[in-house]
Amino acid sequence: MSEVVKFLSDAGTFYVATVDGDKPKVRPFGIAIEHESKIYFVTGNQKEVYKQLQINPNFEVSATSKDGRWIRLKGKAVFENNIEVKKKAFEILPVLASLYNTPENPIFEVFYISKGEASIYSFTDAPKTLEV
Repeated sequence: MSEVVKFLSDAGTFYVATVDGDKPKVRPFGIAIEHESKIYFVTGNQKEVYKQLQINPNFEVSATSKDGRWIRLKGKAVFENNIEVKKKAFEILPVLASLYNTPENPIFEVFYISKGEASIYSFTDAPKTLEV
């Protein structure tokens, strides 16, 4: 698990893909949090990504490392009101305070990946697959 979070954190920006009707939608994210053996992401419940994941919780994440490797992470989004994760998100990414003021803001949401699978690829090594 921590290998996936480290990969995403080191990448800085990673991309989350959802489905909007029958069209794919991709947007940048910048924080992945490991907590109690789960990988969490954050968003706001007024954003399209939140609405899309409520309708269809399947999503994929992709990022490229500075050394040319890339990751694909897929699974289902599970939203929960986890104040510990929300507080941790504010510690890791202080700019969240300018968007949501406090971790208790009812607009601020966290979700973890369930039934996840990550594959790490490179041009020189065989792909590595991890369950998350």
